Amino acid sequence: MAADSRRVLGVTALALINVAAVLSLRNFTSMAENGGASIFWYLLGTIVFLIPTSLAGAELATGWPDAGGIYAWVKHAFGNEYGFLAIWCEWSENVVWFPTVLAYLASTLAFAISPELAKNNAYMAGVMLVVFWGATFFNFMGTRASAALSSIGTTIGTIIPGLLVVGLAMVYVFQGQPTAIGPLTASKLFPSFNISNLAFAATVILIFAGMEMAGFHATETKNPQRDYPRAIFLSATIIFTVTVLGTLAIAAVVPAKQMSLAGGLMQAFQIFLTKLGMAWAAPIVAVLLAVGALAQLSTWLAGPAKGLQPVAVEGDLPRVFRRENADHMPVGVLLIQAVLGSILALMMLLVPSINTGYWILSALTTQVIGIMYILMFASVIRLRMTEPDTPRAYSIPGGTAGVWIVGGIGLFAVAFALLVGFLPPQQIQTGSPITYTLTMIFGVIMLAGPPFLFHRFRRPSWAASAQERAAIEAE
Repeated sequence: MAADSRRVLGVTALALINVAAVLSLRNFTSMAENGGASIFWYLLGTIVFLIPTSLAGAELATGWPDAGGIYAWVKHAFGNEYGFLAIWCEWSENVVWFPTVLAYLASTLAFAISPELAKNNAYMAGVMLVVFWGATFFNFMGTRASAALSSIGTTIGTIIPGLLVVGLAMVYVFQGQPTAIGPLTASKLFPSFNISNLAFAATVILIFAGMEMAGFHATETKNPQRDYPRAIFLSATIIFTVTVLGTLAIAAVVPAKQMSLAGGLMQAFQIFLTKLGMAWAAPIVAVLLAVGALAQLSTWLAGPAKGLQPVAVEGDLPRVFRRENADHMPVGVLLIQAVLGSILALMMLLVPSINTGYWILSALTTQVIGIMYILMFASVIRLRMTEPDTPRAYSIPGGTAGVWIVGGIGLFAVAFALLVGFLPPQQIQTGSPITYTLTMIFGVIMLAGPPFLFHRFRRPSWAASAQERAAIEAE
């Protein structure tokens, strides 16, 4: 009875948790350059990645609910070294992601002052570094303070502006205003399948990444096997609909050649508000969006950093990676990622075009997180084969065939995205194709390779003592 009393989430509540975990306004801009064809990519991503990720995450999370997430899932299936690789990829891709959200925040905030500032590297660098280090030190205060910022910031900086941009677009179109993409004819809904254009397909992974985390809440429903799939269907519908409408809203008023990947959303808001005689509201919207980006940044600062703690406790990482303060925050990792993220942020500004730097870091993020997802899909298949009798509150339906189909679709989708992710996109000027590909290969090696080096040079002194382990478990 006690276990059942904790299962209080209904289908709608669980679906909204999924939406909050995945939906991000910042991602709309990169896909908006595809115009009407973005609908095709979003639908494909929902079918071959969003839904398989959700189902696989639910089986793993409910079968091993207290095992430490992706690290333990992969470790249990393939051993400690690959578990370390999986959690490291989740953390390192986050470090690469930080500069992109910081650039989005700085570019958006510029519209509250002067839009031209978004092209000023001194302004961009100053805002990005101040916000990044400020958010890092804010997280030193503990999870309660971070959670408060996340919940409030997400509401006023993501949900409200998201509804607003879609509403403004509907009013804009209803008034008969001309759009940058024109009528959505059948030919515009399907992309041209050339090698360069396929690079954009990889971005769907980044847009829908994180859905597996919702699986941790599957046991909180009355009937996981029935309610969780319903919640997945509802949340996938909401995410798909809002994402498509938001992307089309941007594409409708910002020509692809003039679009800023970092500030495209605010470009659209400015056009909408000016056309509707509400230009005075643009700075207000800019501040709201910046608050939303800050909340998102704060949310992801400590989570993956804490994910490295089980690895450090086992002795696979130097002791600095499990250093905590009095509020049990991983200050060692927070400072390490702040330094690395700051370096990457400044490097991004040195690239001739902000769009180019933004795209390269976004593409690297997708490549590295793709490695983690390959390991996750492989783990759900292997654990079904090796431990079929392990109790799971939720199991992918269809027995052995079902898990192979779901896991296989996810594996194929991520592997395809990884492959095309090494190709330069057609829509973004990235210089020499060979240089771009070599840069991506080098970046992936640098970001995903350290676990093998740490494993090779590990020291017995890195592992936590029995007393330290007991203290960590008691927290």
